[in-house]
Amino acid sequence: MNPTTILLLYLALAGLDLLWGVFLAYLNWRSVRSAGGKVPPELARSVSKEEAAKAGEYSMARLRFGLLEAPLTTLPTLAVAALGLFGLLDAGLGGIVSGWGFSGLHDFVRAALFFVVIALASGLISLPFSLWSTFGIEKRFGFNTSTIRTWLFDGLKGALISALIGLPLLALLMAFMDATGGLWWLWAAAIFSLVNIALSIIFPLLIAPLFNKFTPLPAGTLADRIGELAARLGFRMRGIFVMDGSKRSRHSNAYFTGLGAVKRVVLFDTLISSMGEDEILAVLAHEIGHEKRRHVLKMTAVSILLAFVGFWVLSILMGWGELYAAFGFAERTKEAIMLIFALVSGPATFFLGPLFSAWSRRHEYEADAFAARAAGKEAMASALLRLNKENASNLWPHPLYAFWNYSHPTLRQRLAAIGKVEG
Repeated sequence: MNPTTILLLYLALAGLDLLWGVFLAYLNWRSVRSAGGKVPPELARSVSKEEAAKAGEYSMARLRFGLLEAPLTTLPTLAVAALGLFGLLDAGLGGIVSGWGFSGLHDFVRAALFFVVIALASGLISLPFSLWSTFGIEKRFGFNTSTIRTWLFDGLKGALISALIGLPLLALLMAFMDATGGLWWLWAAAIFSLVNIALSIIFPLLIAPLFNKFTPLPAGTLADRIGELAARLGFRMRGIFVMDGSKRSRHSNAYFTGLGAVKRVVLFDTLISSMGEDEILAVLAHEIGHEKRRHVLKMTAVSILLAFVGFWVLSILMGWGELYAAFGFAERTKEAIMLIFALVSGPATFFLGPLFSAWSRRHEYEADAFAARAAGKEAMASALLRLNKENASNLWPHPLYAFWNYSHPTLRQRLAAIGKVEG
């Protein structure tokens, strides 16, 4: 296959991926518009007309935003790839770094600068959309509580953390490529899998607190009832923490993070202020259900498997000279094949998205059923309705859009499943 054919195939796949995503978003937008803010019959006793109207307006705004954002952030990447500008950037940086010396660090410095420039360019393209989303749509619907200062510092801290983690990992990967021969991918996959596990342990302890405050749930009836629930379900954890989510948004949520002895459940302060104790216990039981059904362990195992497959494919692509030429690279540099792999992997596997979405939805059904048995069906259903109201979530998603993209079942699907839970 010659370079031109490879490039055209990539552009066709990437274009198909983009068009399919836009088509699904359009179907979803049309579904919401057709509903006209009317309360779905199944939710007539649970959702007010005002709540439905807000959910419809908010969903429409988010979908219009997505229909504009997706093409305007994807097409520049396709244009740069088609014009061979990635290759020109790599060659130009190679010439600059050669004049600096660096001895044995030449290849790493060149690769690091290459990815830093791309990250900065990507950030600049995404910047106006992030601003619009946060201080336009979210503010208009009363969700945003962040300030420009907080938003800027979040971005800077995120970039710094990415660099502090990403650059050493880049150096490690390049070292494996040089030192371990043809089986470098096997060693790299094993080490990087361990690194990912370590990061999942470190994140709640060291990284998340850089962005939010996490305080132990205060003593009181809620803490006592949570302790009783955890003891009854045999759930051991580091603790229940309250996160100051209201610092940035009025959206509410809860999540489970960490592994082993550092696993913890985090409740947004907005969730605690908007829910009753029975509902909070149901949300917590849902999170415990994920742990009891070993969902985190299963997802970790699959991510490790995918890491091995990904590094193996990367090792095969490294020797394909026409692939480098297709994207404008004159040399077979390590950063070139890494970028090409990153560009191609998404469009080449986008059709697998529904499989992972379906798997995730199955986990959510299982966690809902666990919570319904542990905390009561009425409490779990009430908690879901409350979350949907507080987040103004879409009440009328198009079935195909939900099938393809939703990691959680729709509200109506979850309520129907909870109603069928026995015992």
